Amino acid sequence: MRIILHIGVEQTGADRLQRLLADRRADLAAQGVLYPKSPGNRNHTRLYMAATDPDHIDPLRFNRGHIAPEKQAALRDEVMAGLAAEVAEARPDLLILSAAQLCTLWRVSELERLRGMLAPLSDDIRVLAHVDGQARVLARHYATQVMEGRGSTLERELALAQAPDWWDACLAGMPAPDPAAGQFEETQAPPFWLDYTRLVAHWEGVFGTGSVTLCPHDEATFAGPQVMDALRAAFDLSGPLPEAVPGTAPAQPSAAWLARGRQFNALVLHLLSRHEKILPRQLWRSFLSEMEIGGVPIAPGALSPIADRFAEDNRALVKAHPALTAATFRKDRKRKLWAEADPERGFRASQYLLAFMFRIDKATRAERKAKKADLAALAAQPAPAAAAPVNGEASPDTRPAPTPTPEAPRKIEVARPAKAKAPDRQQVLSETGRALLPPLAVEKFEDLRTSPFAPHNRLGAVNEEELAAAYTPAPPRDLPEGNSGNVIVGCMKNEAPYILEWVAYHRAIGVDNFLIYTNGCEDGTSEILDRLQELGVLQHRNNDDWKGNSPQQYALNQSLKEPVIRNAEWIIHIDVDEFMNVRCGNGTLPDFFERVPDATNVAMTWRLFGHNGVTRLEDRLVIDQFETCAPKFCPKPHTAWGFKTMFRNIGAYEKISCHRPNKLSEAFRDKVKWVNGSGRDMTKEAADNGWRNSKKSIGYDLLQLNHYALRSAESFLIKRQRGRALHVDRSIGLNYWIRMDWSDYRDITIKRNLPRVRAEYDRLLADARLGALHQGGLDWHRAKARELHAIPEFEELYQQALKVKLTETERAAYALALDLES
Repeated sequence: MRIILHIGVEQTGADRLQRLLADRRADLAAQGVLYPKSPGNRNHTRLYMAATDPDHIDPLRFNRGHIAPEKQAALRDEVMAGLAAEVAEARPDLLILSAAQLCTLWRVSELERLRGMLAPLSDDIRVLAHVDGQARVLARHYATQVMEGRGSTLERELALAQAPDWWDACLAGMPAPDPAAGQFEETQAPPFWLDYTRLVAHWEGVFGTGSVTLCPHDEATFAGPQVMDALRAAFDLSGPLPEAVPGTAPAQPSAAWLARGRQFNALVLHLLSRHEKILPRQLWRSFLSEMEIGGVPIAPGALSPIADRFAEDNRALVKAHPALTAATFRKDRKRKLWAEADPERGFRASQYLLAFMFRIDKATRAERKAKKADLAALAAQPAPAAAAPVNGEASPDTRPAPTPTPEAPRKIEVARPAKAKAPDRQQVLSETGRALLPPLAVEKFEDLRTSPFAPHNRLGAVNEEELAAAYTPAPPRDLPEGNSGNVIVGCMKNEAPYILEWVAYHRAIGVDNFLIYTNGCEDGTSEILDRLQELGVLQHRNNDDWKGNSPQQYALNQSLKEPVIRNAEWIIHIDVDEFMNVRCGNGTLPDFFERVPDATNVAMTWRLFGHNGVTRLEDRLVIDQFETCAPKFCPKPHTAWGFKTMFRNIGAYEKISCHRPNKLSEAFRDKVKWVNGSGRDMTKEAADNGWRNSKKSIGYDLLQLNHYALRSAESFLIKRQRGRALHVDRSIGLNYWIRMDWSDYRDITIKRNLPRVRAEYDRLLADARLGALHQGGLDWHRAKARELHAIPEFEELYQQALKVKLTETERAAYALALDLES
């Protein structure tokens, strides 16, 4: 087996290649190629974190809780075991590993450790790096560094262009890592690896002469469908692979925005150097995003001294590496030498910092609590000694001397930090957690509780625990002929007790029409929907003759032929256990649309609601019975931030799938705008794929999707008996209960709808035939519950489920260990 180790370099399309490889895993596996998941699902950052020296704490290790040497060692063992298991199972001819961060490993000891991790798998290891003109790469890299907290200007790199040895000069000016003060080599140091000649020598010194291959990166090629040719050539792939969907090159921040961010970062770094404040990465990024201003990005031609510095070396590289050509290192048209842009509009970084100080203080308290042990260990470590490079190679056991503070900001008075409190319930395993969590889940708990992914409820501006005034009735719209308005298309199986409430609720908030497909129903679901169709409330289609892998996808494909969908303004695909909770204005869809007038796609993020202590199946409104839910900040497990999509019917996408529309037409690429539940733009993240929010894109302030996956404990039992309607051949057991029974926080915002929902619900029930069908469905479910209680297997599951009392961190850790699919 051959291993190809793709090391970037940074800002040369690694993200695009990683997405293509991850999306084509099955196709690659059929050709004897393994793109593993254990080092990272897409970007193999876990491999990078495992290879760094223990005292080389990079931003990833710091933010993901692998700070202490013993935690990093455990990560290394886990990565090695995971890779060995995947290789043993797949028995591939080629193993591809990819992390652009690997190019930043400058210590020989780190490369030796990395080789030692891979050597048990194969001794045939090839190193691959994509390269581009150094001025272009530096312009992109500087922008990325500023958005991660860099405080120095590009004047440093322009001065280094005159140094006799770029690599050594960069290492000599590298800051000593001080994670608590925001000082990371990767963020603050100049990119030594732009010296591609030394980069090749550095890696070949450990992996062997001739082991490194350089390939060209071109932004236009990587954004277009031709990227597949580049991928095949780089990784020596000969078999057929699905073609790539054309994209666009990542947009770069404006030079004015970078000036604002850099000046702000300099003040923040000065503040953090006193070790009295902690600024989490996510919050820092949020601050920088609030300073955004439009304009042109940095022109690579303004960095011409960098291009000139490497011109001769690049010509030699073209001769040594057949894939490279002179065009790879073409120079951009020279511009006026770079100088930091005007931040515009009277921007003053100090004013922003003072305005943000309250949020920094709050975050400091939270971080000191969450990372108490790790921060104490860091504080106890002696400061690393400075050392000059030895024989052109920095010693693996030393660090370069720190650079001076980039600016001389004015003094800012700050309050002394409060004493750290004793760990709360999230910091130690509960009695149930100790008894229930398997060893891997306990390990995940330890990782999670001190990481930036630990769940909490400190997000957004909505007061969810106090009931505000009830919403007023919203009369149905008079739609013009040929316009079906806001349409829900959904699928159901055995949901009789819940249909009328769900329909009444969504009619009350502004849904105009429904198209519902059913298959395999036994409880009267089809009959209820037929009656609602007779009453003109919705349209029902029988889906018993579905074909393919999923009754749901077959139904969604068929729905595109229906006039009610073709003539819709907005199309919404949700299930009967999901309720769109509009949390602005009068709580209706028109109120939400007013706040996002340019949106074409809305990612409605799930809020998972638990059983709330309700054991028996009752004839009461779901939205009134269940009010305990997951915390708002819950990036792990992946299902917690799943979303469903409401999208404007403009023809931008060819297909409706479970969570979102897919197959974006290129003609509409610049016309779609995705927003999250707070109305913020997330187009870059979601335009082409993905069905869950990230820490960057999460938001619930205007709209969230309340997901009542369990309802009562008896309802869960019935669901366990039949499996999930839309995913055939899959049962739901205790693992599903643990994954979905979030009961840590209270959200009653949806109850503002109760008066108008009850009015519509009662109006529907006034139809005698419909009322009888609803009662019949309820009776069927109660009889089924009695039947299941009498079966030992199901009664044991019922009792087990009711005994589970986990904290949110324990629940997330358990779900991560299970790695269930949604």
